[in-house]
Amino acid sequence: MKFLALDLGDRWIGSATSDVLGIAAKPHITIEKKNIIQFLKKTFSSESISKVIVGYPKTLRGTESEQTKKVINEKNRLEASFPEKEWVLWDEKFSSQYASKLKKTKDVNQRSHSVAAAFILQSYLDHLQFKSTL
Repeated sequence: MKFLALDLGDRWIGSATSDVLGIAAKPHITIEKKNIIQFLKKTFSSESISKVIVGYPKTLRGTESEQTKKVINEKNRLEASFPEKEWVLWDEKFSSQYASKLKKTKDVNQRSHSVAAAFILQSYLDHLQFKSTL
């Protein structure tokens, strides 16, 4: 089972994919938000993605901010465009901060979005692994 994660931003969207066993996540690419539908069509046709994990930016208090509402609306729009895929919101707390500290290069702003998506996806995969051991 292969997974795709999305870190939805106002301008950039980071993506990450899992291995076919659903154990490890790796950064994929960062795209401009305006190209998301085209990117998903291409990715879904070339990869056996069964589930899309979307970073859910709750506040530290666990409440919804304006950014949270934007992400939910965008996730709902994408889900309506691709109803054959399972869509999951997953807490992304600190993923962007971890990603920006990981790699300091000239393209860190764009690249960090896909690294953040990989952190989100790895957290989800670890949760599934832990849940299966109970």
